[in-house]
Amino acid sequence: MNVVVVESPAKAKTINKYLGSDYKVLASFGHVRDLPAKDGSVNPDEDFDMTWQVDTASNKRLKEISDAVKSSDGLILATDPDREGEAISWHVLEVLRNKRGVLGDKPVKRVVFNAITKQAVLDAMANPRDIDASLVDAYLARRALDYLVGFNLSPVLWRKLPGARSAGRVQSVALRLVCDRESEIERFISDEYWQLAAHLKTPRGEGFEARLVSADGQRLQKLSIGNEEDATRLKKLLEGASFIADSVEAKPTRRNPAPPFTTSTLQQAASSKLSFNASRTMQVAQRLYEGLDIGGETVGLITYMRTDGVQMATEAIDGARLVIASHFGERYRPDQPRHYSTKAKNAQEAHEAIRPTDFSRTPESVKQHLDSDQFRLYDLVWKRAIASQMAPAEIERTTVEITADNNGERAGLRATGSVIRFDGFIAAYTDQRDDTESADDGDDSRRLPAINAKEDLAREKIDATQHFTEPPPRYSEASLIKKMEELGIGRPSTYAATLATLRDREYVTIDNRKLMPEAKGRLVTAFLENFFDRYVEYDFTADLEEKLDRISAGELKWKDVLRDFWRDFLNHIEGTKELRISNVLDALNEELAPLVFPTREDGSNPRICPKCGSGNLSLKLSRYGAFVGCSNYPECAYTRQLSADGAADDAAASNDPQDLGKDPHTDEPITLRTGRFGPYVQRGEGKGAKRSGIPKGWKPEDVDHEKALALLSLPRDVGAHPETGKMISAGLGRYGPFLLHDGTYANLESIEDVFSIGLNRAVTVLAEKMAKGPGRRAKPAALKELGDHPDGGAITVRDGRYGPYVNWGKINATLPKGADPQSITVEKALELIAEKAAKGGKTKAKAKTTRKKTTKKATTTRKTKAKAKTVKAEE
Repeated sequence: MNVVVVESPAKAKTINKYLGSDYKVLASFGHVRDLPAKDGSVNPDEDFDMTWQVDTASNKRLKEISDAVKSSDGLILATDPDREGEAISWHVLEVLRNKRGVLGDKPVKRVVFNAITKQAVLDAMANPRDIDASLVDAYLARRALDYLVGFNLSPVLWRKLPGARSAGRVQSVALRLVCDRESEIERFISDEYWQLAAHLKTPRGEGFEARLVSADGQRLQKLSIGNEEDATRLKKLLEGASFIADSVEAKPTRRNPAPPFTTSTLQQAASSKLSFNASRTMQVAQRLYEGLDIGGETVGLITYMRTDGVQMATEAIDGARLVIASHFGERYRPDQPRHYSTKAKNAQEAHEAIRPTDFSRTPESVKQHLDSDQFRLYDLVWKRAIASQMAPAEIERTTVEITADNNGERAGLRATGSVIRFDGFIAAYTDQRDDTESADDGDDSRRLPAINAKEDLAREKIDATQHFTEPPPRYSEASLIKKMEELGIGRPSTYAATLATLRDREYVTIDNRKLMPEAKGRLVTAFLENFFDRYVEYDFTADLEEKLDRISAGELKWKDVLRDFWRDFLNHIEGTKELRISNVLDALNEELAPLVFPTREDGSNPRICPKCGSGNLSLKLSRYGAFVGCSNYPECAYTRQLSADGAADDAAASNDPQDLGKDPHTDEPITLRTGRFGPYVQRGEGKGAKRSGIPKGWKPEDVDHEKALALLSLPRDVGAHPETGKMISAGLGRYGPFLLHDGTYANLESIEDVFSIGLNRAVTVLAEKMAKGPGRRAKPAALKELGDHPDGGAITVRDGRYGPYVNWGKINATLPKGADPQSITVEKALELIAEKAAKGGKTKAKAKTTRKKTTKKATTTRKTKAKAKTVKAEE
């Protein structure tokens, strides 16, 4: 019997069925070791010695694997076919080699398969190889670099820029792209321009539109007509002119299909067409790859989804061509198969493109077995892959050159149109570029009527329209991934994690699918650009990625690359020790002037304090982050949050605090103010003044005397409970609106309920809460059931008080910020559960109890910890 190790438990059962009873397939549940999150895990002074740690959950998996290997004939490592998969196999093997009496002289083989199908698995088992040492070296180099940057640069941020969360080798460069684009938008100055179009008719009465392209003997550019005066003059010329078609040219063109998806192009297309973020795309793709129940059989629907290759296997191309002929017709199948070549610099990672494992499984034929996300993504993959082997689209583009003559004063116009003569691959898939072109010049509305050269054309009307140039658009996740790939920053398989980190760190936010840098993110970027400029340069980061690729190709030694990097990086770190906070603030004030000191509507100096009129505004730093404050502090206590609305805040502060009237009961003034933590209302003055923050969803400008009184009246007595006689109160707390009765809290749905809820409804809400269990929240209903944990017990996704989370038994693991609860896979859930278990999910009460245990218990704990001690990585 041979032991086979894969990454995912979802794959283990399927692969075991393919291989039969002579094999035992076990899952590692992803990585089994990692660098401990503490300083010293990578030691440059010891030739970059790396200390690895096995967490509690992975210890159990490794014990199960080692126990099985002891009684086996051999070990087969079948983790995923990429760098990370190679690294996981290496980690498993290293751990087993360090255990006495486990491996011995048993054969160890490494196999890889690109799809979870019986044929792919059996073919892989028939062609084993050794672990690729170069790929492992590239993984070690990447992991060490990321650790050294994170654990040395982040503390500099914490000391010199309080409130910053972290910096990372790829994360910081991706953030710079987003921030640089925002700076471009802020600096952009819009230009006015005009466009003129003539609505004309042929002698047969068919209408069309032509645009002005030349006048006064010169070709017109986009901004050539820059004001209404010029536009009016040219419009009059055309209104009095006669029109003749000088030439008509119909030119046939062919458009070829795009190659099948890679990781990055799949993420881009899923974002554009399905509105999936990168993480959601990869989660759904993982399920399609690992296999779903199709007619009682677990079937992997797509090939491995972390790839930079665009080629397809010969048998896949043959299968696609058969389906093309049967589904679309012989004309749609080209005479010869199409072959695409990858641009990846590292041939060892240029796996197959993402494609269906069987083209005969059309999206419609499996739709009933998939959920909505899975169907939509599979539909996208199937159509793109099938289209890549189809005939080109045949398009006829027509261009008509027209002369307008007004008593010898001439102008040139042009009309263009296109007609699809044969749709070819477009019958299966239209990519984003095709969508745009079709909308512009490929549909019936853009078709030109029959126009003959040298015939006169009748004028219907002339339009002159005003336009303004627009700033470059903010990045979407899709366009940022495309840009990072163009620059060679990061690896396609890591883009989703990089973007998730930027959201989790609250460095960027997503608004209408566009990435908006938060003030915190712009501060970090400005700091790094001023004091660590080399390490956020696009060329430097891309060059480092190329070196990592060369390591995996066996062309460079990984420790040589680390030595070169560390020598210069350490000097930069050392150089910041004498850096004063005042130097940092001066640099940031200059770099972020449009954000920190936005232009005021009245044209006054944006750096003069609007409250005292004499102090200068400047960035200030606190443990909670940056804010804007006055140089005359403490005499002038003006502060405001750092945001794009700073000008509005300053305008509001010109009358700060804003008078909202008086409290009718106490005759104290009620004011609206802005502090470093946001807007709030206040009654009275001094330390004893009552304050209340503006609730989420309320705009400060909408807060009037009535609303301010309502906020300051909280908590509000609703009435005595009919059973206990104790008062029920409604209030607004840190986690939102609530009811309180006799120590029991119950959530309310909205802030309005706090002011309007009556006694009967309050009693009902409290009764419902008590029915769920006194003194604690009831477990919310499951949003999604993921199946059973390998150790027994159901795994579910639930929506809790602080957001969605994964539940297994008594362990609740919060989902990453922005993660879609419906897209969480069992593998991701197991990973989150393992991380939470490793951190320890005990409550404070349990922690206190533990400290009171006997010495015997403490001794047992120390023994347990000793068993989980870290091991050194061997070169």
